Amino acid sequence: MKEFYIGIDVGGTKCAVILGKCVEGDMSIVDKIAFPTESNKGYMFAVNNIYAAIEEILNKYNLTKDDVEAMGVSCGGPLDSKTGRVLSPPNLPGWDDIPIVDMLQSKFGIETYLQNDANACGLAEWKFGAAKGYNNAIFCTFGTGLGAGLILNGKLYEGTNGNAGEVGHMRISDHGPVGYGKEGSFEGFCSGGGIAQIAKTKVLERIQRGEKPSFCPDVNGLNDLNAKNVSIAADEGDELAISIYTECAHYLGKGLSILIDVLNPEVIVLGSIYARSENLLAEECARVIAKEALPASAAVCKVVPAKLGNAIGDFAALSVAYDKNGKA
Repeated sequence: MKEFYIGIDVGGTKCAVILGKCVEGDMSIVDKIAFPTESNKGYMFAVNNIYAAIEEILNKYNLTKDDVEAMGVSCGGPLDSKTGRVLSPPNLPGWDDIPIVDMLQSKFGIETYLQNDANACGLAEWKFGAAKGYNNAIFCTFGTGLGAGLILNGKLYEGTNGNAGEVGHMRISDHGPVGYGKEGSFEGFCSGGGIAQIAKTKVLERIQRGEKPSFCPDVNGLNDLNAKNVSIAADEGDELAISIYTECAHYLGKGLSILIDVLNPEVIVLGSIYARSENLLAEECARVIAKEALPASAAVCKVVPAKLGNAIGDFAALSVAYDKNGKA
């Protein structure tokens, strides 16, 4: 097997082409070229920039198609990984039924594979991060939204038509913040937007009672509330901010308990917000899991923060190439 892989990370605001080198199961990033997506200029604007970046990297390191094992594309869904087509993701207007895999393979003659970004991040943490060495693992994005990559019996599980892992859509309360177009959804409680919604409600209650929360003393600041500034206040000991994160952690525990009962994983890896604020979330989450999940299943499952940090998007795209959609 060749040592070099190329990853292509397609996002709503930026894209990146990454060159990786894998030696004895250890992937390292050799180089990366990033550029704005600019969807308003049409999908071919980004695709042509992807082509140019791949050519630049190949030329820079004197590589030919015969030196690269595979290319992997990580992109927001919906998409069809089996046919290699991007199917109108909401964050990529104009990317309507785009055969990105065929386009890249025809251009460069290198095997190319496609996965949605949550699955790709799951592959990354499984192959090279916190879930390495486990046969049954779940990765949850826990950032702007909440999606999951499911590794079951040593293989990425995509479901019948590629929609497995959309755990953010589960309704875990009749009422609550809106996420994934559903009130009280898992994503509604456990995402950056969800934490902001919880914060607005709790802060407004205090303001209407005549109080002035330290991190938002009046209604003019409500729209500026986000997971980051609430976490800063919580880390400084603000009781209200801590209660906001505790509510998020409570529902995180509820959602993870369902996943533990249904899928019986060995490890659940949580990204972004959990990785940054484990100190605010872990205790209440663990308490709820101990109460809600089947004891035998909870006993064999660890909940841990993602290991790859800000580089996870790069490793995700490379992992799609490395895994070859389960064919590696």
